[in-house]
Amino acid sequence: MTDIHYDALELEDFDTILSPDIEFSGSLRFDKPFLIKGKVSGEIDATGLLVIDEEAVVEANIKASRVIILGTVKGNVNAGEKVEVAITGKLTGNVTAPEINMETGCRFTGRCIMTT
Repeated sequence: MTDIHYDALELEDFDTILSPDIEFSGSLRFDKPFLIKGKVSGEIDATGLLVIDEEAVVEANIKASRVIILGTVKGNVNAGEKVEVAITGKLTGNVTAPEINMETGCRFTGRCIMTT
């Protein structure tokens, strides 16, 4: 079990959930909490929370206010607030954010840049 949670969010709190059987290629833009359980490739540009679930695979550069990675991400992650990588998370790419939290046991290959 991971220490990183979706906070107090329930599944109903996510405006959109990309289910495990969906594969999406292209650009995603959103403002409200978004949960990825499937596969995404392309670009993600958001002002809201993005959660990549444990079985999800994302090959995209990500820009969001807050990103929680429980699954696999290949691409650079730029967050306005915070990036969290859980023990189950695998991130290959550079991370830029004011706050970066990586649990012991996660897999990370890249550079961290903490902004003010």
